[in-house]
Amino acid sequence: MDQIMKQFTSLIVATLFLLATSLSFAHRYDDFDGEKRAAFEQIRQGSAAKSSLLTNSYKGYAPCVDGMAADTYPCKGIDMVSFVDIATLGVSFVNDMWGWTDPYTRKDYALVGGTEGTVIIDVSRALSPKVVGFLPAASDDPENPFWRDIKVYKNHAFIVSEQIGHGMQVLDLNQLRYIPRDAPRVEFTEVANYNKFSSSHNIAINEDTGFAYVVGADTCLGGLEMIDIRNPRDPKDAGCFAEHGYIHDTQCVKYKGADRRYRGREICFSSSANSNEEGEPFFNTLSIVDVSDKENITVISNTKYGSGFGYSHQGWLTPSQSYFLHDDELDEFFGDVETTTTRLWNLKDLEAPFIIAETTNGQTSIDHNLYTEGGYAYASNYTTGLRVFSTWGVGRGKLKEIAYFDVYPENDNATFEGGNWSNYGYFRQRGLIGVSSIDRGFFLLRLRPRFPWWFPF
Repeated sequence: MDQIMKQFTSLIVATLFLLATSLSFAHRYDDFDGEKRAAFEQIRQGSAAKSSLLTNSYKGYAPCVDGMAADTYPCKGIDMVSFVDIATLGVSFVNDMWGWTDPYTRKDYALVGGTEGTVIIDVSRALSPKVVGFLPAASDDPENPFWRDIKVYKNHAFIVSEQIGHGMQVLDLNQLRYIPRDAPRVEFTEVANYNKFSSSHNIAINEDTGFAYVVGADTCLGGLEMIDIRNPRDPKDAGCFAEHGYIHDTQCVKYKGADRRYRGREICFSSSANSNEEGEPFFNTLSIVDVSDKENITVISNTKYGSGFGYSHQGWLTPSQSYFLHDDELDEFFGDVETTTTRLWNLKDLEAPFIIAETTNGQTSIDHNLYTEGGYAYASNYTTGLRVFSTWGVGRGKLKEIAYFDVYPENDNATFEGGNWSNYGYFRQRGLIGVSSIDRGFFLLRLRPRFPWWFPF
């Protein structure tokens, strides 16, 4: 990036940071430039007009043929099973999503976040998904209408938002099994609301221990806000870890990886981004902490990477927990990297993690949320859509792209103007992937089986 542009950007960031630190709540540093919110507001304001066009678009099964699905979406190795447009969802802007499989009926459901609340979609009949329910947002904050993050534990959904006064909603998903498929959409009410914090950016849940970790909240300096949810209807404060400042996303697990010193411990792997006093916009790190004892959190490491012209956003462990696949949301935006970049961290020594490779698929969009399952990584990369990688070569510094489905065919710009926010590939139905498109709605995709199915090359 041109040095003058770097200096100019640093000045903007520093000015806005000084303004933000005068406020009593934690500043969300990802909002520094205003361009992200402006782009999202433009999408939200234009969603009604766009929905009228999408209503007449093809929503059924569309196989990937000669690199294109439904004559619209560039693709490779992934078919479109079905599509629910944003008007049918009943929201003006789509963001995060998660999923749930009813342990009794074995039905799959997608939980899709929107500006106005959370939409529940029955996807058990993947060719004909049905919107069955809606949970309105807990607060109406026109200054922060966009984000909603959702995770599931013990048949309950836990939902947070940056909307002021929102707290953490708890929705009992058991109700879904009693709703006939042909019934009108049901409007649900929360069964609990944890309101120690007012707003937050994200939530992670360790299903092995029954603890939720809220990050980017207006408490705990935006760090790990720990909540005991073993009784989902009665969440309890379990402590706070603020030593590493603002954390944007985290994955907390019962550790079983290569570092024998920490096996059996509850470890959080967090993407942390804070203002940098050295003149760069951000101090970006991978934070690793032992949260087994909530009253005595142990720092294992906090490792800086990059030039500061990026934003440590999100990442996910490989199933062996020996490697961490890490996305930075602003390195493409700043021009610090030329193409969409994923960093591969070696975690065999948790006290000294290091990046073994910075990989790229040659595209130019901003990478956002990434999750791993078996030998695959499912990456949501805004304007280039869902990208699927083989993780079998990660230890050798390789992350090979094997399939993709571009839900934003307009362009591949490193911008926030549209595209894929997140994905969920853990449904009972093998190969089915839910994809949230911020400007279009909800896609159900299926990764074509490879032979043999477990060997992703």
